[in-house]
Amino acid sequence: MSMYFVGIDISKYKHDCCIISAANQKVVSKVTIENNKSGFEELLTIINSLSNPADIKIGFESTAHYALNLELFLENSLLTFMEVNPVLINEYKKSKTLRRTKTDSVDCESIARWLMTVEYKPHPKGFYHAYSLKSLTRLRDKLIRQRSFYLVKITNVLDHTFPEFKPFFSERFSKTALYLLENYGSAEKMARMNSVSYEKLRSLSRGKFSPQQFLQLKELAANTVGVNNSIFDVELNSLLTLYKSLDKEIYILEKEIIKLIEEIHPHYMSIPGIGPLSAAVIYSEYGDISNFSNSGQMLAFAGIEPGINESGTESHGGKMVKRGSSQLRYTLINCCIPLIRFDMTFATYYAKKRGEGKPHRVAITHVAKKLIRVIYALERQDIDFNTQKLR
Repeated sequence: MSMYFVGIDISKYKHDCCIISAANQKVVSKVTIENNKSGFEELLTIINSLSNPADIKIGFESTAHYALNLELFLENSLLTFMEVNPVLINEYKKSKTLRRTKTDSVDCESIARWLMTVEYKPHPKGFYHAYSLKSLTRLRDKLIRQRSFYLVKITNVLDHTFPEFKPFFSERFSKTALYLLENYGSAEKMARMNSVSYEKLRSLSRGKFSPQQFLQLKELAANTVGVNNSIFDVELNSLLTLYKSLDKEIYILEKEIIKLIEEIHPHYMSIPGIGPLSAAVIYSEYGDISNFSNSGQMLAFAGIEPGINESGTESHGGKMVKRGSSQLRYTLINCCIPLIRFDMTFATYYAKKRGEGKPHRVAITHVAKKLIRVIYALERQDIDFNTQKLR
């Protein structure tokens, strides 16, 4: 059986395909299919007429979400495919010609020919979970940023109307604090709170909001230097509504994220400090760990590795490259904070780096590197975390 290489140039409404045989013959110079069911079935008919699915190698560039429907169709049709970094295809085209030609037919042929030169690494099956988690976790991250934005705006309003309010709650917007803002809003109304008001606050805080705190807040409200202005009340109500709406959506997203990641339940969820939401980000960004040949590739993927500057007889290690997913990098480093509190081996490693004179952030980055190596080992060996086996 002959091997066939299918290069597909992905776009929003259509996909262009080129098929080349192992004998370097163009079986299909270019065919354009629509990004819909009939277009996909047309492509499947062409592919099925060629050979056994095992002898078909399909490749296309990573193009955000435009390829998702085609990927699902190919997987359901028992066909494999390989996602290609667009930079690699661009470099390949440059190596073959000095002309700056970019057309759909050139692109799909370049992908097909590039496939002939590399080891074929099919995209892992079941990728839809990873894609779903990536969409949900990134949306959650955006909504959290928006929610933080509105919290800042709420603080700005309180600086005008009741500047003593937030310091009273230790600069945090607890459930009790938000309840007060929603139901009373102004310092003038809080100053008039009564015993019924206190009972609601005590119940909401599960008894943590004491009578002394209640009286102290009333006194602060009565003697505030803030301005009582109805315009600020309107602004505060609008901001609180937006904040609550975002908070609700984040809660819904988190429930769905937790449900998905618990179905997968990767081994690194057994590491202290990695909860379901952090595990979801790690899984969504890394995907199938078996795609990485070693932990060094995972470090590079997250951008947690030093840059190297080499020239002539000199070689210098630089700052962390910070390429790859910033969300993945942020999550991994954040996981290290509770990790050094709850696991002695990681705590000792952190203390060792600090003892070498490294600042906190640099030491935590080293812990994150160790964490990545542990994650790689757990998934490749199909085992849960055991601190006794750490070195």
